[in-house]
Amino acid sequence: MSQSEPLLKVENLKTQFFTEEGTVRAVDGVSFEVQQGELVGLVGESGAGKSVAAQSIMRLVEEPGRIVDGTVTYKGRKLVDIQERPDGTLEESEEMLSQREMRTDIRGREIAIIFQDPMESLNPVFTVGGQLREFIELNREVSGSEAKKIAIDMLREVGIPEPETRYDEYPHQFSGGMRQRVLIAMALACEPSLIIADEPTTALDVTVEGQILDLVDDLREKYGTAFLWVTHDMGVVAEICDSVNVMYLGEVIEQAGVDDLFYDTKHPYTEALLRSIPRPDRTVESLDPISGVMPEAINPPSGCRFHTRCPDAREVCREAHPKHGPPEEGATTDDPTPPDQGTTGDERDHLVSCVKYEAVGYEHSEPLENESTDAFAGGLSELRAGGEDGE
Repeated sequence: MSQSEPLLKVENLKTQFFTEEGTVRAVDGVSFEVQQGELVGLVGESGAGKSVAAQSIMRLVEEPGRIVDGTVTYKGRKLVDIQERPDGTLEESEEMLSQREMRTDIRGREIAIIFQDPMESLNPVFTVGGQLREFIELNREVSGSEAKKIAIDMLREVGIPEPETRYDEYPHQFSGGMRQRVLIAMALACEPSLIIADEPTTALDVTVEGQILDLVDDLREKYGTAFLWVTHDMGVVAEICDSVNVMYLGEVIEQAGVDDLFYDTKHPYTEALLRSIPRPDRTVESLDPISGVMPEAINPPSGCRFHTRCPDAREVCREAHPKHGPPEEGATTDDPTPPDQGTTGDERDHLVSCVKYEAVGYEHSEPLENESTDAFAGGLSELRAGGEDGE
């Protein structure tokens, strides 16, 4: 892998679930990259497709789900390389790794995954140390005694006290935070280049979550491991991520460096996410939840998929499906220029899927009535413009 190539590159990834009610388009054309040592956020509400996208990268999607299109390249190797033919049949390239190669070469050794609930990932009838040792033996060419030594060292590395004693204890004897540390130890034990963390702190209290995030930051600095962090928590994104991909109903609708995303927000959905969380740098009387509910992926809305809940929606949003890319020159919006936040130090492109930033006549289109129209009166844009509530 050359220095210019990303560690992980996801292109036009599509995963669908074939049910009696119809086809669920859970992941619908997702593309993003992860650089060596980078921590990339994948954020959105429940049902956005984040976890399915993560599972698709590892090829862990089970029936009735199936990856139907797209390419996932890791260190130059094709983890996924599938094209859908015009007749609907799927064609896998010869370069795509087999399931056996995924098991022996990639999962654990090169890419590890941390799931949300550690009790579902740890077997309750085996000791924590035994499970960690077995995982190391399966993925590294070491003896049983050496694997045990590595396991104890990793438990110590992730901050578990008295690791020699706790090595012989069972998962139920560990707190939720300690069990999550065990999973992090298991993920790091085989020295992978990339760890996919699927909402690993959601079930933890705020204090333990902070400890886990500090631990991840320290380990990333020490080992140079890249992370794909799947979450719905924008506070976590702000604290640890280098770049962010915002997902809505199977699509990535905004991509940017973390500072750009927070201080130069482009998409109304991202604005709504930010509006619904506390901000230490702003004073507001109340928080505004996002109006409505996410539509079902089995029959997504026409045009922009967010138009049914968007406070800025106009008639053109119902008709035109937005392109994903940098805002077009000459396109006009009603958004004021955000306040100067200085340089972010991040030169990556800011990409967005919103017709406000395309020359398709948004400014001349009639406002679209929906259940969010009144909910965002004033909105985040006024706060950024320096409204009295925003100072």
